[in-house]
Amino acid sequence: MSAVVVFPVQPGDPPFRVVQIRRDRVGIAHDLFDVLRLAHQAGLEHVDLDDPEDVRWLGGDKFHWTP
Repeated sequence: MSAVVVFPVQPGDPPFRVVQIRRDRVGIAHDLFDVLRLAHQAGLEHVDLDDPEDVRWLGGDKFHWTP
């Protein structure tokens, strides 16, 4: 199971994606940098955004940030 799960884009101004780390909701991300920041704050030093063992993208890949 991936340590980081990024949920589908939610409408907002700006749109966002909920981020879960180790089954805990840790915040929202507006871009890739937010995902990495949240992972680092949770103690994950190296996160490969392309590795499904590290990050599971739901509702679109790492480049999908609009509803």
